[in-house]
Amino acid sequence: MNREILVLADALAREKSVPKEIIFQALEQALASATKRLNKERIEARVEIDRETGDYKSFRRWLIVPDEEFVDPDNQMMLREAHEFDTSKQMGEYVEESLEPIPFGRIGAQAAKQVILQKVRDAEREQVLEEFLSRNDQLINGTVRRIDRGNVIVESGRVEGVIPRDQLISKENFRVGDRVRAYVLRVDRQARGPQLILSRTAPQFVAALFELEVPEIEEGVIEIKAVARDPGLRAKIAVKSNDPRLDPQGTCIGMRGSRVNSVTNELAGERIDIILYAEDTAQFVINALAPAQITSIVVDEERHAMDVVVNEDNLALAIGKGGQNVRLASELTGWQLNLMSEEQSANKAEAEAVRLRNAFMEKLDVDEEVAQILVDEGFSTVEEVAYVPLGELQAIEAFDDDTVQELRTRARNAALTEEIAKEEVLENAADDLKTLEGVDTELLMKLSRFGITTRDALADLASDELCAIRVLPEERARALIDNDFADLTDEERQQMSRSDAKAATQLIARARESWFAAAQ
Repeated sequence: MNREILVLADALAREKSVPKEIIFQALEQALASATKRLNKERIEARVEIDRETGDYKSFRRWLIVPDEEFVDPDNQMMLREAHEFDTSKQMGEYVEESLEPIPFGRIGAQAAKQVILQKVRDAEREQVLEEFLSRNDQLINGTVRRIDRGNVIVESGRVEGVIPRDQLISKENFRVGDRVRAYVLRVDRQARGPQLILSRTAPQFVAALFELEVPEIEEGVIEIKAVARDPGLRAKIAVKSNDPRLDPQGTCIGMRGSRVNSVTNELAGERIDIILYAEDTAQFVINALAPAQITSIVVDEERHAMDVVVNEDNLALAIGKGGQNVRLASELTGWQLNLMSEEQSANKAEAEAVRLRNAFMEKLDVDEEVAQILVDEGFSTVEEVAYVPLGELQAIEAFDDDTVQELRTRARNAALTEEIAKEEVLENAADDLKTLEGVDTELLMKLSRFGITTRDALADLASDELCAIRVLPEERARALIDNDFADLTDEERQQMSRSDAKAATQLIARARESWFAAAQ
């Protein structure tokens, strides 16, 4: 009988073109299942087949678990009990005891066959998958085999993949037998069905199609630096040439638009803007917002945002239909873009100057004239006044030496007071709030002034309340919250931009998820 095991393993391995080890593992699993079924007690079994002789041994085993997790004496064992068998055993290992091997012929033939065939099918599928992945193909070109609950099953040779319904372009409608091209989004090795998860909406799909149409991209002469998409409607693709003699935009467009039109036709008519990439981020943003003409850009490195100023005639063009143009430009460049007219920009600059002036008057105890001079000279924080080189302050014509020394002394005292206040806030804030992703010291300071010192208190806020606390001056934020935002001005609405509101919503969501996880 043992020889029959070896013959069976060898025959199946050659017939199915799978490693013999896979067959042995399937046989061991079938024998272990049969051992468990034939045993009167509910046990965990393991079978080990000798690959040379075909002899096999059976074992009953118990998993070593902590005392507080010990609930199943038939299959579990506490560590102190395990050490009575073997002192070298550790938590999470197994204690085994030999069993009388069951005869091979007593296994239910159908059950053994199913286990073995399933293992063989899994091995064959894995082999096909590995062959496909070894080619590093980003695109799959196949035929629609069937439609399953809106998901499109695609067959390409021996490889099968699935395009989930949410990865299909909305206006597309495929039927069985249609040719389809898609991007390999990921591999799901745990899936029972197709393991290749495909997409026609991923930004990478556009990049892969251009690489197929433009040989210069495959050769590395032209690089695709970024892609942003509104699938089926519009896309922006940033390109860069590594050869100064080559125009990357013209090369990607092709003669009479032949190359870009091929990609557009594949994407159900999706309009594609080819943008010239620039190392200078401001210039890159200007390119990305084309054809709108930009008047000026103010960069906020701390918030990773830009205030983009355009004249009134270009504002609608820059925003695009439903905000599409600015949204794609923001996604393409990786910067938060706040579009505003020249009038809005001037109002915002004036509001910021007033805020800074009031802050200097309050913290340095100076009059409006001195505070305005500091603002005009480009100072924005008390720390800058306290620690810039002395010569910079002395260079201000309106200040004499005594004024400079007094300003530095007051600024350093104010900075020290702020630092002490920060330490007190950090001490008083709960650990679950301090460790929450997205909460920094500056936000902790603002939240503490509203009495919010725990994660639960943050979770109770509405997103617009948190957005106001983060963005607007304290007194104004309190007034708006108390008034249910009834008198929110256009300028304040501009300050509380869509991205700020989204960030506030995400932060509150994380706080609530953390609370529910802790409660469970």
